[in-house]
Amino acid sequence: MIRVVVAEDHLAVADGILAYFKYHDSISIIGHAKNGEDLVKLVEKNIPDVVLTDVKMPVMDGIEAAKLIKAKFDRIGIIAFSMFDQDEAVDLMLQAGATGYLLKNSPLSEMEKAILKVSEGNLYYDPNLSLATENTPSENTGILTKRQIEILKLVGKGKTNQEIADALFIGKTTVETHRKNMIRKLGLHGPGELLRYALQRKYDF
Repeated sequence: MIRVVVAEDHLAVADGILAYFKYHDSISIIGHAKNGEDLVKLVEKNIPDVVLTDVKMPVMDGIEAAKLIKAKFDRIGIIAFSMFDQDEAVDLMLQAGATGYLLKNSPLSEMEKAILKVSEGNLYYDPNLSLATENTPSENTGILTKRQIEILKLVGKGKTNQEIADALFIGKTTVETHRKNMIRKLGLHGPGELLRYALQRKYDF
């Protein structure tokens, strides 16, 4: 049985999730929290297999809660559950340790698929997310956001961080952060490998 803890501050949404999985053959909802702080406490007490958490919650949001959970229980899979279909929101959750991301307007059957996938150590992203999944090298290395794809293309052109920042009208520090995250997501070992990876991709440089 896959043991799941849910963090959702809207009672109607939480009730729908609990009702859907009440008699499920392989998924059991073992706890419900209304904010990130209570979620962390619930996880510490029950140590579930998967955490399904809203991104925006009172007291502590899902991003901070995910960081704390992954710091203590790295094996627990975390799925973000949100209305936000934005690169920044998705990337912040990925940085926090989430391996799944669902939109709240998706059917509960999609949530079921996500829980099953993440519980096995795989990644799962809502098919309606506007992410550049076609450029993902493999399911095991993660995905890049559209912004990171833009940066990767410029890396392949040999641009410096400052030149990339100027071209995309973002800060140099933001570019550096994205590059570090891309190296981590893609399972690479440094800037040199990121450049080689960029040159190997079939982009129109």
